[in-house]
Amino acid sequence: MSLTNEIIKGRLTEKFGDQVSSFEEPYGMLTFEAPKELNLKVLNFLYDDEELRFRFLTTLGGVHYPANKGKELAVVYHLHNLEDNVRIRFKVFTDINQPDIYTATGLFSAANWMERETYDFYGFNFVGHPNLKRILNVDEMDYFPMRKEFPLEDQTRVDKDDEMFGRG
Repeated sequence: MSLTNEIIKGRLTEKFGDQVSSFEEPYGMLTFEAPKELNLKVLNFLYDDEELRFRFLTTLGGVHYPANKGKELAVVYHLHNLEDNVRIRFKVFTDINQPDIYTATGLFSAANWMERETYDFYGFNFVGHPNLKRILNVDEMDYFPMRKEFPLEDQTRVDKDDEMFGRG
């Protein structure tokens, strides 16, 4: 029997009940959310369960949703079951004023640099990370450049032609 999105969803709801939510399948990839306090429990379950076997962290990254009050920042994990060739997306939201998320470095060593990059650009505090410091930006930077708090460009510039940027 092959691993399907319905089986994965069923195993997750059996284990965590209504704590896992917002199940969707954009382009066939199962996507769901859980509270940030459960991120490690969910990741460990997905890894350890003999039926699910999501033992490869493809990537993790951050997203800033400034309009989502109390859930402005999200960590998005992409996991892969290599044996059945199934991928899933797992999202954890947090308040921008307290962006604490438990580190996944104990489970996936590849999470080390991915979490450092996500910290560097979005400001997440990965609790328990062995070396959480900037990885691409200078240490003196006192902001997180991928947050949508800053304008993308100077709107008063007159020396550029919007036609060149597909806006005209």
